[in-house]
Amino acid sequence: MPDPSAWPDRCEVLVVGAGPAGSACAQLLARAGIDTVLIDAQAFPRDKVCGDGLIPDAHAALHKLGVYDEVMTRAQRARHVGCIGPRGGRVDVPGRLAVLPRRELDDIVCRAAVRAGARLLAPARFEAPLLGGDRVIGARLRGGDAGSPHEPALHEIRARQVVLATGAVPQALIAAGVCERRVPSGVALRGYVRNPAFAERITALEVVWHRRLRTGYGWIFPCRDGVFNIGVGLAHSHNHLGADGRQTMRDVNLREMFAAFCEVYAPARELTRSGQFVGELKGAPLRCSLDGAQLTRAGLMVTGEAAGSTYAFTGEGIGKAMETGMLAARALIGAHAAAPRAAAPSASDAASDAALDAAHAPYRAAIAALKPRFELYERANRVNNHPWLADLLIWRANRSARILRRMANVLEETGNPGNLVSVRGIARLLLPLR
Repeated sequence: MPDPSAWPDRCEVLVVGAGPAGSACAQLLARAGIDTVLIDAQAFPRDKVCGDGLIPDAHAALHKLGVYDEVMTRAQRARHVGCIGPRGGRVDVPGRLAVLPRRELDDIVCRAAVRAGARLLAPARFEAPLLGGDRVIGARLRGGDAGSPHEPALHEIRARQVVLATGAVPQALIAAGVCERRVPSGVALRGYVRNPAFAERITALEVVWHRRLRTGYGWIFPCRDGVFNIGVGLAHSHNHLGADGRQTMRDVNLREMFAAFCEVYAPARELTRSGQFVGELKGAPLRCSLDGAQLTRAGLMVTGEAAGSTYAFTGEGIGKAMETGMLAARALIGAHAAAPRAAAPSASDAASDAALDAAHAPYRAAIAALKPRFELYERANRVNNHPWLADLLIWRANRSARILRRMANVLEETGNPGNLVSVRGIARLLLPLR
């Protein structure tokens, strides 16, 4: 890590958060010749709690970033998502799939941004925005790890635009004055288990619904070398209203939910009993459905999971995080080309700042164009609330090639997930087979 005393004082764009969204944004900006600084609170490579599944939208984004081949040489490929219902029924939905731990994936995408010309500062923690009136004109950072025995000194970097790609934890959004919902949309708990004996037994991305996991689901995703990502997710985790009228987490213990998953699903039970945990079970919040944050304010944009880029129904968010990061970059690139040059490199003046803020409107429009699809996944979330719907859908899909194709289309994002579990869709499932 570079000495904070040698950090730059200015840049064109400061991207806060070097996960998939931030690194994708920084890569495109640097490729366009825009002076970009990318920061992250942790040194790379670093762990990130996630299911690690790469579904088709992630594959498309990785192609656009030029790292698809590098990712796939290290990922475990899969050809199906195995959907398992409460009664034990199963259907394998075909798709372009892979699994790569985020420690490796994020490192690849981050290094690609650096190769493109972005300057990486890590660890560097975002403390607060710098303000010039109502406009964000940079950020106050603190170098070094959070657990350092000596609190590092603060450092300020001025920027013509700041992009927050800080994930589901809301502190940065709160500090920047753009947080509209402090509580998460959902929560998840995952661990890694090494069990080479299961390498030939579990080859699909398995997702399990059960009454004991109501409003949530369990999963087992195969990584390479006999390691498996296993976990549970809980949708709408914080929709309980407390006595004070504030949203709080429902009375659910994720570790108990994980234990229940291992009780009700035999492969999970056998995998964990005969395997060895690699590290600890770790939990994380989810921000879903493009909800909970103000996307822009003068001098600042919000992207990735900070903007709610995770799907509520499936908990998948890697591909959409990269996609939203690239949308932010493209909007800024277009505005940068039209912006009048400031008097000095990276300096700020009213005309050039206003021209860059013009990027906010097309960015908000691009995110708004994605919103209907997220709403469809929110509708499909009723499967988590009513697991019997999974039984019905799996039963029919095993007897109807048409319904199986529709499920595959949902995975490829060419089909409507909400229609499968709408009132009309359920009625059609109950009609005689044809």
